[in-house]
Amino acid sequence: MTLPASSPTRGVILFAHGSRDPLWRLPMDAVARRVAKAEPGTPVRCAFLELTAPDLPSAGAELVALGLEEIRVLPMFLGVGRHAREDLPLLMESLRNAHPQVRWVLQPTVGEDPGLLDLLANLAMAR
Repeated sequence: MTLPASSPTRGVILFAHGSRDPLWRLPMDAVARRVAKAEPGTPVRCAFLELTAPDLPSAGAELVALGLEEIRVLPMFLGVGRHAREDLPLLMESLRNAHPQVRWVLQPTVGEDPGLLDLLANLAMAR
């Protein structure tokens, strides 16, 4: 299915680890809703490395099916551990190989953003 010309050409995937606890994903879903509100019409999905559905290939395929030209993946990790350094680049390579018509943009992990670090420091001091 191809989007009409007036439709967004970019989508967003918020990517996190996952958990067996279904309540764990509530903040992820809240961020997705805020992105959707800030960018009306931009398709936003959450995806998870393990223990929670959907996984990154499934969320990516869902957005690809919308005919998007670019999909931005935001790793929702505070630290740049093995998952961000090793697992995620392999998943991104797989997505690029499976869907070469799409521009896949891997953003830095949220923990690398100075604005988020400032916000966390402010929260620590405010309480």
